[in-house]
Amino acid sequence: MNTEVTFKSERFRPVLPDESQVNPGRYGAELAFWLCAELAKAGVVTSYPNYEDWGWFIEYTTESGDEYWLCCGNLDESDHEWMCFLEPKGKGIFGGKKAPLENAAPLLRALAQVLESEISISDIQWSAKT
Repeated sequence: MNTEVTFKSERFRPVLPDESQVNPGRYGAELAFWLCAELAKAGVVTSYPNYEDWGWFIEYTTESGDEYWLCCGNLDESDHEWMCFLEPKGKGIFGGKKAPLENAAPLLRALAQVLESEISISDIQWSAKT
């Protein structure tokens, strides 16, 4: 199952200077906020964006309680090349068994639709996360 996508776009260039980013050269806030709004318009509700030192993520929870992070950020300190990938989360206090990929299919379908319908996005390439 393809759970990782890369693409190019000038739309998500960082608004704030490098000193204001999660880490120098790590961008993605603009992409994450745009994605959560566009996914909501497509009927897929996520959390507001959160960040880690590597980039940004939005949380998606299925009706059955499976949890996923849709992680996103820039590639190799680029300000116009981007990546999103799905990270299944485990249940329980110690993480337990990770959520099955197939239960995130509605999120991944909506993500594909949102990316493909945005005129400023090009070179969309999907792959299975390694």
